[in-house]
Amino acid sequence: MTDGKLFNTVAFIGIGLIGSSLARVMRRDGLAERIVVCARRDETLQKAQDLGLADHVTKDPAEAADCADIVLICTPIGTNGAIAQAIAPVLKPGQIVTDVGSVKQAVIDAVSPHMPEGVHFVPGHPLAGTENSGPENGFDTLFEGRWVVLTPPDGTDDGAVAKVKTMWECAGSNVDVLDAAHHDWVLAITSHLPTLIAFNIVGTVADLETSTKQEVIKYSATGFRDFTRIAAQDPVMWRDVYLHNREAVLEMLQRFSEDLSRLQRSIRWGEGEELEDLFKRSREIRRNIIDAGQA
Repeated sequence: MTDGKLFNTVAFIGIGLIGSSLARVMRRDGLAERIVVCARRDETLQKAQDLGLADHVTKDPAEAADCADIVLICTPIGTNGAIAQAIAPVLKPGQIVTDVGSVKQAVIDAVSPHMPEGVHFVPGHPLAGTENSGPENGFDTLFEGRWVVLTPPDGTDDGAVAKVKTMWECAGSNVDVLDAAHHDWVLAITSHLPTLIAFNIVGTVADLETSTKQEVIKYSATGFRDFTRIAAQDPVMWRDVYLHNREAVLEMLQRFSEDLSRLQRSIRWGEGEELEDLFKRSREIRRNIIDAGQA
């Protein structure tokens, strides 16, 4: 928390779950004097106004970014380059641009070439979310106790990084700074691969014959319900994640496939000790996650 405002004007380009949750924090704690929201659809802009999240709304990213102290790009990764190009003509030295995408090197490659001299680009990724999207589903405690990873390129202004860090800490987050490529590698196994598996398992059910599909839905146990929750997330966002972090995801998918083959062999040949050893090691990982407060 902070007792004073961090910014005069904040521009949100995109106001979905992440953007609207952060806007709520800014409203709650008075972190910004003025909030400008940019979105493509009239109904989204109207909803942002109805929720009290915006002092001004627009469909023009450049209008939103003009004179903002910080511009938050909260749209699917595949749009970030075009947005950076659109706002570049109005950006001025000292302004900060950041994002919330779960892939970082591709975002840096897409956005950095459009940043004018003296504008500070501080890529970020809040490791928080739900299966719901849209400004109406945001809430001001979404980031509490969660990690935000910043991946500033070499030479990024330290003061700008510190200000973005403070913004996320005001939202209740723990903040780390990582190399972008390393971030993408880690997130491929902690987030991108598990979500891909969830999409695939739920997709398998979708392809079952109708009678069996209804029974699966009727008798869903906790494990499958968790998969459906994960697979209910924004399909456009996740499409862009896999297209822009493909090398790391494919490497982790290959490792997973090899381990799955070994598991298949253990089941086929009744290798109980191997199965039990895997389950023990897996349980230890779960305990470590609980001990780290990330359960």
